[in-house]
Amino acid sequence: MKQSPPFESSDLAAPVVEAGEIELSDADILEAMAEIPGYLDISTADFRDLYHLAYRHGLERLFRGISARRLMRADIQPLAPDMRLVEAIPHFVRQGLKALPVADAEGRVTGILSETDVLRALGAETFLALLARLMAEPGLITPNGCQRSVRDLMTSPAVTVPETADFRRMMGAFGRHPGRAMPVVSADGRLVGLLLRKQFLHACHLAAPAPP
Repeated sequence: MKQSPPFESSDLAAPVVEAGEIELSDADILEAMAEIPGYLDISTADFRDLYHLAYRHGLERLFRGISARRLMRADIQPLAPDMRLVEAIPHFVRQGLKALPVADAEGRVTGILSETDVLRALGAETFLALLARLMAEPGLITPNGCQRSVRDLMTSPAVTVPETADFRRMMGAFGRHPGRAMPVVSADGRLVGLLLRKQFLHACHLAAPAPP
């Protein structure tokens, strides 16, 4: 079982510089002030503070109403910790997902298993690498070779967000782990859905534009 990096509640505090925000240098500020006619009775430190506050308020206005509950995919069938890999793989295929939360019998999230975890368990870093091995060794994968448990392969504890999480909290959580998805939980830690990174970026208009 892999361990997630430490994720304390204090990590969710808003940073001085928000995601996507540019940290201004004194030279930037002085050049900008020089372009404004008249005398500005403001220091570079005050100008920088004003910029950060205005940026934060702008983000709150732009993304007001965005929550994990609104963006999550709710129809998720989680994996069980004692499930074998041979049983878990079809769950990814049926649900069309590359990461699935792992939950106990009471629905509390205990970890997350990703496509990357599955590939590594099968001796490959990528799907193409696995395909190349299968072409060279057709009998490489057998039911007996997929008997490792989900508990042994999953990342635990999983980085989760509450269903009430707003834009800043979701952005901060995604910024602290490289996964494509993140379980959404109720106040008592029970699974209520899965937040997909691509869906979050698309909803926030942060996804890369489509090529012409």
